[in-house]
Amino acid sequence: MTEDEFDTFYAAAFPRLTGQLYAFTGDHGEAQDVVQEAFVRAWDRRREFLADGAPEAWIRTVAMRLAVSRWRRARRWLELVRRTPPPEHTPGPDPERTALIAALRTLPEPQRMALVLHHLCDLSVEQVASETGAPVGTVKARLSRGRAALARVLSEGEAASAAGEGEKEDGRVR
Repeated sequence: MTEDEFDTFYAAAFPRLTGQLYAFTGDHGEAQDVVQEAFVRAWDRRREFLADGAPEAWIRTVAMRLAVSRWRRARRWLELVRRTPPPEHTPGPDPERTALIAALRTLPEPQRMALVLHHLCDLSVEQVASETGAPVGTVKARLSRGRAALARVLSEGEAASAAGEGEKEDGRVR
């Protein structure tokens, strides 16, 4: 089957096969996905495809097997999730982490990206430069400016927090 013949076959068979697999799966999106995957697999075999005599049957069989395989995988995953109970209590983030995330959000994106990649992802300055496409000197400047801005924002937050606690000594706000 030539590429043009395959394209013609695809255009004619895809809607029909999708309808058939939709009836099988009950999910139109899933039917489209498995039929498309079957056509992708058929593309590699398109030269000898016509010799098989029933290309649509081959694609339908492959698509149905893919659908069953996906269904089994989803069922196994669901069984695993059901066997693993959720944790009793998941603690929230500690106040320091929350303050850090809030402070990072105040920074310009290039500084925030440099700080996260360097300090949280443990990338070297050269690796950060490579990943962001910025020169090494620019990354160093972003890190320096970002750390300074972060220190200011965090120290302002601590000062505001300390002032709020001092006002509430015996339960009364002064």
